[in-house]
Amino acid sequence: MAALNATANGGMGGGKTRIGCEIDFDADGKQVSWLKLPFSVHRSAYGHIAIPIACIKNGKGPTLLAMSGNHGDEYEGQIATTKLIRDLDPKDIKGRVIVLPAANFPAAMAGMRTSPIDQGNLNRTFPGDPDGTPTWMISHFIETELVSRADVILDLHSGGSSLLYIPSALVAISKDKKRTERLIALAEAFGAPVGYVNAGGGDRTSTGAAERAGKLRLGTELGGAGMVGIDAKKFAEDGVRRVMEHMGIAPKSKLTTNKPKTRMMDVGGDDYYCFAPDAGLFEPYADLGAMVKKGQVAGVVQFVDNPLREPVPAYFGRDGMVLCKRVPGRVERGDCLFHLATDRD
Repeated sequence: MAALNATANGGMGGGKTRIGCEIDFDADGKQVSWLKLPFSVHRSAYGHIAIPIACIKNGKGPTLLAMSGNHGDEYEGQIATTKLIRDLDPKDIKGRVIVLPAANFPAAMAGMRTSPIDQGNLNRTFPGDPDGTPTWMISHFIETELVSRADVILDLHSGGSSLLYIPSALVAISKDKKRTERLIALAEAFGAPVGYVNAGGGDRTSTGAAERAGKLRLGTELGGAGMVGIDAKKFAEDGVRRVMEHMGIAPKSKLTTNKPKTRMMDVGGDDYYCFAPDAGLFEPYADLGAMVKKGQVAGVVQFVDNPLREPVPAYFGRDGMVLCKRVPGRVERGDCLFHLATDRD
């Protein structure tokens, strides 16, 4: 096995993956294995990082790539996909489901948003680099070997350690009106309380990978706060199944016929976000689901080290509903405190 010779993380995207994979994606049945990312370090000269992966297939049909652990401290999706691997039987589907439960495996094992090995944020490294450090190698493998095989990419995120969301499904608006309609239908099929449309995270994200391949990508924000919320976890588990049913991979069930109505919303530009104006201890004045107005005080930064100093207020930049809020009380200037959503026309 060749040792990893890490180069600059150029995100070049081209070239053949160096990550080994024993899965035969064309074979029927259930296969569960580990990707082998070559990683030569002091404790293991010819070692590799073992990243779990599964493929469940039965005949011809559409392919779903269900991915979680893109950010390692976002747990609801990791639990949902791990259980899916155990529970899904090939005889119950028509088509193929590829599952990557801990996409940025080093980050997932450390419970961190980014990799402790190379500080890589997987969702900012696409299309990756086969000769890069581990995070860039992983994103290159996902784009070239998995996204290329899928019809729909379901990338399960949540708020992680620093944010808490109303459970939501999200899609990036497309210049192609019909594509946008298909994406919104996917978000509604997922069945979260909120579905929102934004401009996307750019070409370095899994959204960019899907767009380059001409595939549909559905994201989520399922709770967060560095924990596993019971309701958020249930939305993740049920949502994956509903997407399978929507695609025709699994037959319709009560999960789809009785699914809750999704409130479709928009998340737009900078005025949808509220940021800390100074470093200190943030005292919030609004909670999830609150309807707020432009110019309303969102909260104040208190200065416990200097009690005589007057607190500094933060303001909402527009009318909207609080979709997401910060979890840790300590803030630095520029930390996201809230972001809003507005109902679609």
